[in-house]
Amino acid sequence: MKRINARTKCALALALAGMLAIAPAMAEKPSWAGGGKADRAEKSSRESVRRDHFEERHRVSVREYYSEQHRVGRCPPGLAKKHNGCMPPGQARKWHIGQPLARDVVFYEVPQAVVVQLGQPPSGHRYVRVASDILLMAVGTGMIVDAIQDLGRL
Repeated sequence: MKRINARTKCALALALAGMLAIAPAMAEKPSWAGGGKADRAEKSSRESVRRDHFEERHRVSVREYYSEQHRVGRCPPGLAKKHNGCMPPGQARKWHIGQPLARDVVFYEVPQAVVVQLGQPPSGHRYVRVASDILLMAVGTGMIVDAIQDLGRL
């Protein structure tokens, strides 16, 4: 059996250390890395799935409900008629899809008759009315996911 001398031991140690040092450089980038520069096609497809909760049939049924309320002379709850389509002053479009609802924006519960026509909101979300818009809002963050806009256009 051949004895390993000190010079050979040192060479083996350096070779092992060198392999261990370059191993991270040879590894692939993890899926979560990228600094927000994900594939744009993937990102846009994820956003469209998330924002397309309301369908055209939902928009039609909500507009029919509120047009009937408007026709019989009743603005949606919490609003006084001011000949402006029942829109509260200063509330015109203070929200944006993909952004949290500002804390100073007043919102109202959507009537149960409308919720029945829309169906139950996804888990962790709720329907609210801001001015003349119906919004799908995340409960914890207040993030606006989707909207039926401009019910005053009846």
